[in-house]
Amino acid sequence: MDFQFTEEQLAVQAAARDFAQSELWAGVIERDEHQKFPAEQIKKMGELGFMGMMVSPEYGGGGMDTVSYVLAMEEISKVDASCSVIMSVNNSLVCWGLEKYGTEEQKQKYLPRLTSGEIIGAFCLSEPEAGSDATMQRTTAEDMGDHYLLNGTKNWITNGSTASVYLVIAQTNPELKHRGINALIIEKDTPGFVVGLKENKLGIRGSDTHSLMFTDVKVPKENRIGEDGFGFKFAMHVLAGGRIGIAAQALGIASGAFELALKYSKERKAFGVEIAKHQAIQFKLADMATDIDAARLLCLQAAQDKDNHVDYTKSGAMAKLFASKVAMDTTAEAVQVHGGYGFVKEFHVERFYRDAKITQIYEGTSEIQKIVISRELLK
Repeated sequence: MDFQFTEEQLAVQAAARDFAQSELWAGVIERDEHQKFPAEQIKKMGELGFMGMMVSPEYGGGGMDTVSYVLAMEEISKVDASCSVIMSVNNSLVCWGLEKYGTEEQKQKYLPRLTSGEIIGAFCLSEPEAGSDATMQRTTAEDMGDHYLLNGTKNWITNGSTASVYLVIAQTNPELKHRGINALIIEKDTPGFVVGLKENKLGIRGSDTHSLMFTDVKVPKENRIGEDGFGFKFAMHVLAGGRIGIAAQALGIASGAFELALKYSKERKAFGVEIAKHQAIQFKLADMATDIDAARLLCLQAAQDKDNHVDYTKSGAMAKLFASKVAMDTTAEAVQVHGGYGFVKEFHVERFYRDAKITQIYEGTSEIQKIVISRELLK
């Protein structure tokens, strides 16, 4: 393994860091408090190339590798995890899924606008009774000859109201079970498509999460991704890559909280000295730094596997499993280092603590990651 970054990768990392500090930091607490979608910030991220990093330049993307994407995700997540999850869904799930498996017409129609930030996308898999068990799709796409008739409900959809393009997973042939599932492209203004109420979330409150309802939505056959029955495989392939992005988000949340705790420990005094000089605090800082470095190596390993066209199912799941735990542990300790100040919003670490929890839930819970890892080990 060689994790000596190239000049281009370091430039991407620096650009993401500069943008996060100069454009995202100011107002992040207000956006969190009022559940305000960062529309202006996302538009700038598109202009800077952060919304379609791995897409080929042929379709308006940056043509970057996954390692660069992980570096950028970490820096954005150090400041605003709401912005980074919007970025992650657009990059890892929507853009990558369309470029990898879409038709040339689908790529030409959607990717240039998605990569530029003109529009954003949403990935629609979870349902009220089909979250971790993606085979149990109750949303149906009835084959009507030249089109599908889509009916059902999707839950917990990131970019639910702000997206313009939705990749929807639905069951066409129930008797074939997961082999009868399809992936369809839906546009926001399609008749019969309704966006439900916004969820009032614990964390990542700047991102918009909604339920979506489909009632006799007519979807042309040309909006299907891949062959008939490819939808389940499509979802699994896309989610495998998505885990790397979420692992990087968890890493960034942990890193951001750690940096604040380290800085505060050098400023806050107790018993006549900076608290950083107390062994109890030093032990916390040492554990946090060690865990973060280990999580970063797992993220980079998964990213490198993907770039080298090596099966990254296990490495991606390991990265997400470990990094999300590190995010929870580190943010909790960052709050502890801050003491009472860690419990109030102006010191940011309580926001990181709330944001961290979702990384153990979406793109598959921690328990699901363990199933994925053990399945790969037992092959």
